Amino acid sequence: MKTMKIFNQKLFFLFLGFGMLVSVSSCVEDDDFDAPQFEQTPPSIEGNIVSLSVLEGVLAQNDNGPFTFENSNDVVEAYVISNDESGNFFRELIIQDKPENPTYGIAVQVDLNPLFTKFDFGRKVYIKLDGLSVGQREGNEPRLGIADGIDIARIPESFVDDIILRDTLVANVIPAQRQLSDLTFSDVNTYVELTDIQFSKIYFSENSSATYASETGDSFDGERILESCLSSNELIFSTSTFADFKGISLPPGSGSLKGVLTRDFFGEFFTFYINSPEDVDMTGERCDPLIFSCGLADSPAASEFINVDFEDQNINSPVSIPGWTNYIEAGSEAWEAFVDNGTNQSLGISARVGSFNSGDDSTISWLITPEIPVDANSKITLEFKTSNSFSDASIMEVLYSVNWDGTEEGISSAEWGVIDDAEIVANSVRFEDWVSSGLVDMSCFEGSGHIAFRYTGSGAQSEDGTYELDDIFINVE
Repeated sequence: MKTMKIFNQKLFFLFLGFGMLVSVSSCVEDDDFDAPQFEQTPPSIEGNIVSLSVLEGVLAQNDNGPFTFENSNDVVEAYVISNDESGNFFRELIIQDKPENPTYGIAVQVDLNPLFTKFDFGRKVYIKLDGLSVGQREGNEPRLGIADGIDIARIPESFVDDIILRDTLVANVIPAQRQLSDLTFSDVNTYVELTDIQFSKIYFSENSSATYASETGDSFDGERILESCLSSNELIFSTSTFADFKGISLPPGSGSLKGVLTRDFFGEFFTFYINSPEDVDMTGERCDPLIFSCGLADSPAASEFINVDFEDQNINSPVSIPGWTNYIEAGSEAWEAFVDNGTNQSLGISARVGSFNSGDDSTISWLITPEIPVDANSKITLEFKTSNSFSDASIMEVLYSVNWDGTEEGISSAEWGVIDDAEIVANSVRFEDWVSSGLVDMSCFEGSGHIAFRYTGSGAQSEDGTYELDDIFINVE
């Protein structure tokens, strides 16, 4: 590792009043920091001021680094979008290139605590690149700091004042509004407002709510599931167990929140951090999906209504069955017939859908049955089998609608409820295994309607896999 240059530093401490005592401690036990006074003059910049987004090109040209800037006169300008006052960020500055409509953000590793007293939210800063390194591990967010092998370590405290220059401007940072389904890697390390969301209902009971990060199983970070009110997308919401607000109860309603989009430690999925609970506005009514549930039946209904095993389908072609609808709402992947005689054996010919390596930003694929005559029968039962191949962040749902008009155009606007009792293979199940749905009782459903098998994925190589479906039986009596 190259030796860092020794920078000239000037640090002024201003003491006001009489009898003020200065104490030095190796650690801070609370967040009641006295804000230091700073000169209200813009810094003198020596060098070429460049956009923060040039780091994206440097990473692309150098296999994601680490790349060390040597004898560089470049100085990047950016705006601070993180705040460590509440303890949810630690020795890290998240910055983006513009206060509104940013194109690039990065996490600056800084061995200084606290940071908010000098580098407050919205503060314009200039960072000298000479001697610094930029790197990005596969799937993770880019980082700026000091090269330490393949990692990026923190800028030593003694160098911070010379490397990171504080401007007098505090910008009004405007968050980019996003739905969960809209998020892409370009949003990482930028200030985002997630809209039309809520925390999963699993965190709430009649008399209590889970906290941000004070539950028994919380270690280092408390991770909570955020879900969209407009789609089936979910996101991990993270709170440090050192945050001041870790013991506050999660808001039970729906709405929006502002914060920083990141990646998990291993770079496998998106996570989201807020600066403060003040950035959360979730006071609206919950948007929990419609649930259809009658429990499981002891025996199938007497007469066979649908028996589909896909054996008459053309392999590697979209499933085509009279009366059924195979519809691609987003992306390019339909439910297709396939055969696999290897370790991931199909049940003869099965139906399969997956967005892995599709290149599509979003994949939503539907396979919908003919109308099920619930009104005309006293007993209806459903059973099927599913398998997957490393489904990861992709999901499959079994839905029911009583108001779909039968057209492809009407699928997205119809009201679809979850058939809650149908078991779908979990990602933790071995890829060669097939899982039965159980004998699902549909007898109490209110009205005749259609069953839909819906797949949702993004096409990201590290996040989405494949689901398989077979042996669908619907009986009536």
